[in-house]
Amino acid sequence: MAQWMHSGGTVLAAFLASLVEFVEALTIVLAVGVSRGWRISLLGAGAGVTVLAVLVLAFGPLLTPQLFPLNWLQIFIGVLLLIFSVRWLRKAMLRAAGIIPFHDEAAIFASEVQQLEENAKTGTKHDKLAFLTSFKAVLIEGVEVVFIVVTVGAAETSLVPASIGALAALILVAFLGVALHKPLSRVPENSLKYGVAVILMAFGLFWVGEGIGVKWPEGDLSIPALMTGILALSFVGVGLIRKRSVTAGSPSKS
Repeated sequence: MAQWMHSGGTVLAAFLASLVEFVEALTIVLAVGVSRGWRISLLGAGAGVTVLAVLVLAFGPLLTPQLFPLNWLQIFIGVLLLIFSVRWLRKAMLRAAGIIPFHDEAAIFASEVQQLEENAKTGTKHDKLAFLTSFKAVLIEGVEVVFIVVTVGAAETSLVPASIGALAALILVAFLGVALHKPLSRVPENSLKYGVAVILMAFGLFWVGEGIGVKWPEGDLSIPALMTGILALSFVGVGLIRKRSVTAGSPSKS
């Protein structure tokens, strides 16, 4: 059971987090393909994926218990995951509370297509621009995927489960992109980011705790309990944010 929690949890966290980032990258790659041609779009995306693979191979082996004491490694990675997840959870909570707008892939797609077409009309070297646009989208979104794969994989002393999760997300998004030829606007991205932030925060707390010597009840089975607690607290936070927003927007009584 403990082994399943380690491997299954790592695969799930890497898959969901990577899915969010790959959906965002797909939107830009599709926009380039529609406006400038599929060949140059796919070449840029392929170059981005290649750079990301090199980063995983280069930096992944550096975070190992052979080079760093395991407890230091757990604390370091746990803190990184907490910083990363807090950023995602904050935005997801603000969106859920109606403070900031939801991420609209369809609108982003239309905006990218319009901008690329306007650049073509002004005489910009469209092949180079299209390549760089596709490459940059995959690289920027993929860096966060690499971060998750390397940190989660290192904390579990193996990159394999995390890499499997990320690869599965990449294959799924690529397949859907090829099949549909349009942005995956129906993917509930805010809900995914919300869930992924909760999962990563739970893993981060768990590993920091292990690194400083906390004896978690039932070991790895404490992770679902941490997820439940974080999720419940975040729902309370969303309610408080929404209530405060409504109060702030209400006219004051004279």
